Amino acid sequence: MMRIKLVPEETKWDFFSKSKIWLGISMFMIVIAFASFMIQGLNFGIDFRGGTTVRTESTENIDVGQYRAALAELELGDVVISEVFDPSFREDQHVAMIRIEAQDDQEAVQSDVIAAMLAALQTVSPDIKFTSVESVGPKVSGELIKTAALAVVAAIGAVLVYIWLRFEWQFALGAVLALVHDVVLTIGVFSELQIRFDLAIIAALLTIVGYSLNDTVVVFDRVRENLIKYKKLDLKEVLNMSINQTLSRTLMTSVTTLIALIAMFVLGGDVIRGFIFAMIWGIFVGTYSSIFVASALLNVLGVKRDWTKTDGNAGTQFSGIDA
Repeated sequence: MMRIKLVPEETKWDFFSKSKIWLGISMFMIVIAFASFMIQGLNFGIDFRGGTTVRTESTENIDVGQYRAALAELELGDVVISEVFDPSFREDQHVAMIRIEAQDDQEAVQSDVIAAMLAALQTVSPDIKFTSVESVGPKVSGELIKTAALAVVAAIGAVLVYIWLRFEWQFALGAVLALVHDVVLTIGVFSELQIRFDLAIIAALLTIVGYSLNDTVVVFDRVRENLIKYKKLDLKEVLNMSINQTLSRTLMTSVTTLIALIAMFVLGGDVIRGFIFAMIWGIFVGTYSSIFVASALLNVLGVKRDWTKTDGNAGTQFSGIDA
């Protein structure tokens, strides 16, 4: 039986011969991302800008493309259409959610606009009706932005504490800086390309943090094992050895995840495309950072070599706990 191998079983690639170049590239990309964010900002979706959600019901099958084409003539700005599925629905009950951005800084879409929407959609589905109309004002949207930012910061802070207890402060700082690198570059690419940024992207950012952390912890675990095993080897050599030993697992995980994400990006439709794009980009930068950024930062920070001795300032009192 043939086995697919992305990399040979034993590799001896030198990931640190050009570590300054990799870190320089990362710093350059972070500066570009930060500059883009400061100059043009993010293209916030309805979740963050405020708007109106309309729930529709019809006995005919929902064609999101036709709905979107019918509403395009009204020039309502950002419109998100998604079909709603529920086991309790009748066979001829087809429900959709239409979200429209706030019009001219007004908290709710005006009644004449709602009427125009209904008339436009009736050209696609004559028996369509609006069962509910709900609005989200700018104040609530502003609170959502703050809450979303706090969620990302809290996740990264929890990672810092966990790795500090699990390993040492140098490992924690290296891992957290790599996570910040991933989050900043992901936000940066959304700013540069002006892709709609909504709550689904926040969920993607938190998922990217978890994915990148998993990759980094696998490498750091092997680093710690090799630091104990090879006490006389230079730290750079131990890091190189550890990355090579975990490279096959890292790339296999990334490639198999990307296959599923690319299929969803192509076939999943506009509703989840932003989320999937963020995930695909996050897989690339997360894999890159776990190999080239986190370990390079650990090499710069240095680390205790003799793990048999207790160091009260090292933060390793919980290092024997498996998690």
